[in-house]
Amino acid sequence: MSIDYCPPPDQGLALVHHDEAMVVVDKPAGLLSVPGRGEGKHDCMAARVQAAFPDALIVHRLDMGTSGLLVLARGAEMHRLLSIAFLQRRVEKRYVAIVAGHMTQDEGEIDLPMITDWPNRPRQKVDHDIGKPSQTRYRVLSRDDDSTRVELEPLTGRSHQLRVHLQQIGHPILGDELYASPADASRSPRLLLHAEYLSFNHPVSGATMHFHCPAPF
Repeated sequence: MSIDYCPPPDQGLALVHHDEAMVVVDKPAGLLSVPGRGEGKHDCMAARVQAAFPDALIVHRLDMGTSGLLVLARGAEMHRLLSIAFLQRRVEKRYVAIVAGHMTQDEGEIDLPMITDWPNRPRQKVDHDIGKPSQTRYRVLSRDDDSTRVELEPLTGRSHQLRVHLQQIGHPILGDELYASPADASRSPRLLLHAEYLSFNHPVSGATMHFHCPAPF
C-alpha cells in the first residue's frame, strides 16, 4: 500500500522540555521522526530539533502518523544513557488512541508475538511460530456508539505494535491506512494515535521525570 508523504509545515518546535541532557518535543502527525529514504524525505523531527539544538540525537521513534512525545539526547553520552533506559524498558510509556467499534472489556492485555511481514514491508504481522514476544495493556477511557477511546501501554517496543495488536482484536485504530479497513481508515484524516505520557529517570540527576502531552483529538 502506498502512503502519501506530506509532512506538516514547520511552525516552530513544540518544546515540552529541554535541559543540558535532553530535548522533549511534541511531534506532529504526518512528520517522520528521522529522515526517510528517497528524494524529498529529509524533513523530519530530528532535523527540525537539530536546527535549534545541534547536538540533539534521536533516542526512539514514533511512526510518521503518530503524534506526541519524542525524546532526543544532547550529545553522545546522554544518547547512550537514554538509549539504554529505553532498551531496558525503564521508561513508562502511555498512548491514547481512538479505535473502531465498541470495546466491551474495560481493560486487558494483548499478548501476540510479532514479526516483520517481509514481502509487504513496512507492514508487521502476528506470527505464533517465530514472532517476537509482544505485549500491550489497554484501558478504556470512553465509548461512543461506533468507536472507543483507549489508553495503551506497550510493555514491549515492536514496530507498529499498537496498531497491529488493536487490529488483531478487531478494533483497528481509526485513520490507519496500513491495518484498518478502507472504511475505518477513511474515518479520520490522520492516524488517531498519540504518545501522551513518558516517565523515566533523568540521566544526570537521577530524578524521576514525568512528561504529559494531551492528545489533540
